[in-house]
Amino acid sequence: MKRLAGGVLLLLMMFPVFGKIYYSKTEAMVLAFGEGATVEMLSLFPDDNQVREIENKARVKLESNFITFYVGKKNGRVSGYAAIESHTVRTKPETLLIVLSPSGDIAAIHTLAFHEPPEYQPPQRWYQQLLGKALPQLSLNTDIQGISGATLSTRSALKMARKVKAVFEVMVKGEQQ
Repeated sequence: MKRLAGGVLLLLMMFPVFGKIYYSKTEAMVLAFGEGATVEMLSLFPDDNQVREIENKARVKLESNFITFYVGKKNGRVSGYAAIESHTVRTKPETLLIVLSPSGDIAAIHTLAFHEPPEYQPPQRWYQQLLGKALPQLSLNTDIQGISGATLSTRSALKMARKVKAVFEVMVKGEQQ
């Protein structure tokens, strides 16, 4: 304990503090679309029917009726889409960048920030399993292998990936054509 001004006692907690921010939003856009890409923000406001359809496809409840996608363009053509998704894993948040190809396939997933203990974080090679998978294939123990000790992190990542793919299918894919 440490005595502060005015006689107030401060108990110094001996709990380790975890948390790592790997990339800023600007760096994330370069990861998603490469140097020199033009990035536009796409604000989506699903109506009640779209919310139901997204939730049914993703098997995830939407926390908001406001969804932001980023559209990367090179030479005036769409090179891909990205979403930055934050979610509480156990008690602390993680933030993922989920990158989709122009056709909506998962092209990459990057951890932007992770605040749980590091041993709970799935390695980048685990995310490789999700690339190119159709929405129904994004589930543990069927097409995707779990990780012992990181079960909640992998479930959280799968939920975010399913949500992003479902939003793309319901709200973006039809608008492209």
